Amino acid sequence: MQTSASLRFVEQGMRVFDREHHEIGKVEWVQFGDDDPETPEVEASGPSGRRDDDTLIDVIVRAFTADNVPEEVRDRLVHQGFVRIDADGLFAADRYVMPEQIDSVSSEGMTLNVSKDELLKH
Repeated sequence: MQTSASLRFVEQGMRVFDREHHEIGKVEWVQFGDDDPETPEVEASGPSGRRDDDTLIDVIVRAFTADNVPEEVRDRLVHQGFVRIDADGLFAADRYVMPEQIDSVSSEGMTLNVSKDELLKH
């Protein structure tokens, strides 16, 4: 099982593959969890990443604007961290990846241990 530490190796623009090694999109946003006692501040990497004057609420609002994510799921994503994928395809919905859904991260990209359909839709 992967932990939020695996998120440290994920980079914006990185290719994302499902468990069958089909490319499903690219990393749009990386949100590091708040469960690391040595880094209690919220950290994000992406086009709407954390700014110096941001509060935790500012980061959460930008990450989930216009999403229909239930509050309990949103709390889990914020606590554990997540990756938001810009999905391939004209009508494809972006997806969220939780740390335990990451199988590996390499120079080739991020490979998941689930299928695209098992990811939370944006």
